[in-house]
Amino acid sequence: MSVFIIAEAGVNHNGSLDLAKKLVDKAKEAGADCVKFQTFISKNIVSKNAVKAEYQKKQTEAEESQHDMLKKLELSFDEFVALNAYCKSKEIEFMSTAFDFDSVDFLDSLGMDTWKIPSGDITNLPYLMKIAKLNKPVILSTGMSTMADIRNAIRVLKDNGVGELIVLHCTTEYPTPFNDVNLKAMLTIKDEFRVKVGYSDHTNGIEVPIAAVALGATVIEKHFTLDQNMEGPDHKASLEPKELKAMVNAIRNIELALGDGMKKPAESEKKNMAVARKSIIAKKDIKLGEAFTEENLTVKRPGDGISPMKWFDVIGTIASRDFEEDELIEL
Repeated sequence: MSVFIIAEAGVNHNGSLDLAKKLVDKAKEAGADCVKFQTFISKNIVSKNAVKAEYQKKQTEAEESQHDMLKKLELSFDEFVALNAYCKSKEIEFMSTAFDFDSVDFLDSLGMDTWKIPSGDITNLPYLMKIAKLNKPVILSTGMSTMADIRNAIRVLKDNGVGELIVLHCTTEYPTPFNDVNLKAMLTIKDEFRVKVGYSDHTNGIEVPIAAVALGATVIEKHFTLDQNMEGPDHKASLEPKELKAMVNAIRNIELALGDGMKKPAESEKKNMAVARKSIIAKKDIKLGEAFTEENLTVKRPGDGISPMKWFDVIGTIASRDFEEDELIEL
C-alpha cells in the first residue's frame, strides 16, 4: 500500500472559500492523496479570554484573542458542503478535522470516510469517545504527548468501536526545530502499540517527512499554503505549492526505492554483472595437459567465465586445450 499523503490546508484559506478551492487545486496538482481542512465553531472550542501561542502572535495581530483570530478563520458549514463537492469534482479526497461536537456531527453528515484527531484533543475523553463511535478509520496525532497519553487514547478509541487506527508521531511547534523532531519515537510507538504509524510534520523543508517514509511511515501530513508571506498563524510553517509537489515526488521515489526487502540482483543491474565481476583467466600462455596453478592463473574482468569463488576447484586440474594469456579458463 502506498504512503497516504495529506496536504494539510488547515486554516490557510484565511476564511475565504475561493482561497480554499485554490488550495484544493494545488494539492491535486502536487499529487497529494487528500487535502485536509479544519472545521470548528470558535465559541465552541476556545474561551474569549484564551491567549494565543507565541507562533500565532508573531504571524497575526498580537493583541487579539485566540477566539477573535479563529473567528476570522472559520468557514461555514455551507461553505464546507461546497468544498467537499469541489474536492469530489477534482478527484481528491476531502478531509477535515472537527474541533467540536457540532462539527463532528456536520462532517459525519457529509459521509467523511476518515477522521483525524488533532494533538490537542488526545486527552479529550468525550471527544475521543464520540469519534470512536462513528466506527470509521481514525488518524491520531500525538503532539505534546507521553506514551501514557497515547496508550490511554488508544484504549478509549478501541473500547468505543474505532475502525482502523493509524497513529502519527508529531511535535506541536511551528516550525519545529530539527532537534525536537525525535523521529525515532515513531518507531517506538509502532513497536509499543502494534499499530500503523505515520508522521505529521511541522518542520521547515521536506527532509523529515521523506525520512519518516524511509523509516516506515504509512501516512504523511504536511501543512501547505499558497504563499508563506500571507497573514495567518500557519503560513510561515507551511510549504508553498512547488515545495509540496517536490515532497510528494520525493516520497513516491522513496517508496519505489524501499522495494520488497528481498536481496537479489535488480533487473537494471543484471546487465552489468559480466562487466563488473571477474573470472578465472590465464595469467600467461598455458599448454594442453598443463596443470592449472596459482602461477599460471589470475583473476580479471570480464565476469562471464568461471567464478573466482571456484578458484580451488580449478587449481590442480589439467588444461583440456591451449590457453593464451588473458583468455577465460574453461574446464
